[in-house]
Amino acid sequence: MTYKEEFLQSGDSLAGCGSFRDQNTVEGWLHEIELLENEETCPDGKVCSSTYLAVRVDDNKIVGIIDFRHHIDHPILGLWGGHIGYSVRPSERRKGYAKEMLKQVLQKCREHGLIKVMVTCDADNIASKMTLVSNGGVFDKDVMVDGEIIKRYWIEL
Repeated sequence: MTYKEEFLQSGDSLAGCGSFRDQNTVEGWLHEIELLENEETCPDGKVCSSTYLAVRVDDNKIVGIIDFRHHIDHPILGLWGGHIGYSVRPSERRKGYAKEMLKQVLQKCREHGLIKVMVTCDADNIASKMTLVSNGGVFDKDVMVDGEIIKRYWIEL
């Protein structure tokens, strides 16, 4: 919950954390993550996904969360949500965590049989754009969402 609290205090959204922003307990969030892991338990209107925590070994601190959606056969995900969403704790940004998290989850995408994945970022998020490009992201197009521009990238696996 300290991860969530840091985002709330900074005024940053919890993008890439699945439903964590809507949960009041870690247990509730973990339960939802478990449901999303399987086709049989995945709630209607959602797609199966796997969520990973990036934990720094030195102090056992969660520095990031990354969510891999197994497919994007969904109206929002197929247009601008993409296969992968991630966040890095505000106090831990610009340290290379996002780049490494994405690199590692791309291997999970390969293991699921995907040959390319869509990942997006806000137009003004230069750090995320650099993370995507450094992992092979190729700009596709801008998508307007609620008056904001979302940049869409594809990564060949």
